[in-house]
Amino acid sequence: MDLKIAGKTALVTGSTAGIGLAIAAKLAAEGAEVIVTGRNQAKLDAAAQTVGQLGKVRAVLADPATAEGARALTEAVPQVDILVNNLGIYEARPFVEITDEEWREIFDVNVLSGIRLSRHYFPGMLERDWGRVIFISSESGLMTPGEMVHYGMTKTAQLAVARGMADATRGTQVTVNSVLPGPTRSEGIVEFIRSVVENKDASEAEREEEFFTKLRPLSLIRRLIEADEVAAMVAFLASPLAAVTNGAAIRAEGGILPTIA
Repeated sequence: MDLKIAGKTALVTGSTAGIGLAIAAKLAAEGAEVIVTGRNQAKLDAAAQTVGQLGKVRAVLADPATAEGARALTEAVPQVDILVNNLGIYEARPFVEITDEEWREIFDVNVLSGIRLSRHYFPGMLERDWGRVIFISSESGLMTPGEMVHYGMTKTAQLAVARGMADATRGTQVTVNSVLPGPTRSEGIVEFIRSVVENKDASEAEREEEFFTKLRPLSLIRRLIEADEVAAMVAFLASPLAAVTNGAAIRAEGGILPTIA
């Protein structure tokens, strides 16, 4: 299927690994010119090489989790057609042990980074009457896990930001949506699952089974999502073919919350 995004410019934050890298690769393969970002030059170079094998890519070393980093990124890339706010961190921490500093850090990375970039790029999209803003939220924004309350808070906040922004797109060809993946295979997921299950000495497959049985019992697919599967969903939302999907929170395990299209 031709997603009709050839020639569009797409910025994907947190795109040196995992979901972000998969999204960048998918958009490049569909013909978009992709800007990959990250804080580590070596990882950024490797990501650019991977994405560059599929299409046009540009790498920008910047950290939008800080005001200075966001400013550097928007100065390097003044305008985009597609903004994917993917940058995020997570960890398992008992609620009573999460410090004020840790609350602020995870909010800066997961929420403020996307707010800063959206604040810059969104007005231009509205002026040009075309654009896509996509937040990579999480099912944790709806079902906050007890072992990651601070993470769940940030993902709920992303939903609020996206829904509020979507209200400003009425009558335009700009859309703002959120994607809510369940647990997704990535660099850190194996150690994360090990940290939260009881039988830490079991095999990886057994730990994954325990994780979904005891900690994610409402999962519909009962397995880790692959990053490429999330990327395919994001690529569709970035496409003109998804013109009527606006203001939606789309769960990777099935179901779309009400849109405002």
